Amino acid sequence: MSLTIRLPAADGQLELYTLRAPDPFVKPAGPPACRQALAAAHVVADPTDPRRIDWEPTLEQRRYLWSWGLGVAEAMDTAQRGGALDWPTARELIGRTVADAPATGKVVCGAGTDHLIPGSARTLDEIRAAYVEQCEAIEGAGGQVVLMASRELARLATSPGDYARVYGAVLDGLARPALLHWLGPMFDPALEGYWGDRQVGRAMDACLEIIDAHTDRVAGVKLSLLDARVEVEMRRRLPAGVRMYTGDDMNFDELMLGDAQGWSDGLLGIFDGIAPVASAALQALDAQRPEEYRRLMGPAVALSRHVFEPPTSSYKAGLVFLAFLNGRQQNFRMLGGMECSRSIPHLCQVFRLADRAGLLEDPELAVARMQAHLADASVAT
Repeated sequence: MSLTIRLPAADGQLELYTLRAPDPFVKPAGPPACRQALAAAHVVADPTDPRRIDWEPTLEQRRYLWSWGLGVAEAMDTAQRGGALDWPTARELIGRTVADAPATGKVVCGAGTDHLIPGSARTLDEIRAAYVEQCEAIEGAGGQVVLMASRELARLATSPGDYARVYGAVLDGLARPALLHWLGPMFDPALEGYWGDRQVGRAMDACLEIIDAHTDRVAGVKLSLLDARVEVEMRRRLPAGVRMYTGDDMNFDELMLGDAQGWSDGLLGIFDGIAPVASAALQALDAQRPEEYRRLMGPAVALSRHVFEPPTSSYKAGLVFLAFLNGRQQNFRMLGGMECSRSIPHLCQVFRLADRAGLLEDPELAVARMQAHLADASVAT
């Protein structure tokens, strides 16, 4: 018997929606061989205090991602880093995740300068020291560093050379190669003109100069500009041995599939919400079945484009809502109350698109939770 639910449409009118049967995705024996795939994982807020993390479901989300063969990118933007997740809590989160990881569970961890009071840095050396402090904590815990973009550096730097001096000094002090993260202003407006130039081509040149000068210290670069053309161009210019990790949640399917000249690995927020589909698609690619890869990824990309629609920084609410619908956390709550950043019609469309992608793992539970959420919002169905 088909499951149905009444959902408000964009115009506020109720419509009857019929769910499809869930897909029988099979967990893999280990990570995919064809690509590296890392999910930037969200955190679960304590339902009694949205300033705190609910640790057990937060760690369980990471175990869930590892079980599908994905690695975990910890304490990054998806975990509300640079917002409600402060550095002391991020440091604890990193330590817990690295300690909990299975032997095959890859973990990379975000290092930034967000423990500095905004606007407080007066010199580039202060910014370098802030990066070093966080990198040392991550490597001390056993994690691999992702050098995240710094708002303080973006505020203080006056040229590409300033970025080169800071990044060069930090990279030279690391125990193992790091990933760089170029996060675009659609995610954080304070990062406009990162690498010392507002023109993307010149900014790319500046970033590549840093990578070229430190190829033994850079394992890869995560690009989150939501521009497939720019990513392909930069990917083709990377030195041998330096990987491109797509952060393009709008075009990741084609970027990871690649072309005759190469492909991107994935370090994506959307993987937090589509782990079964991403795993199945990459298993298909391992088996040299690109058409099956495309078939699986197509509906997931449609979901991702909706989750990441402007304002893009609110995408985290969609990922947490998916975890709530699928029973991986008991409440749709986020640090700092960020669950309010998306509207009821937006979340209803998340529900529809997740169903079409085969991502409502227990449809009856998902319907019950969607109905409860609508009731809490005083939406009569």
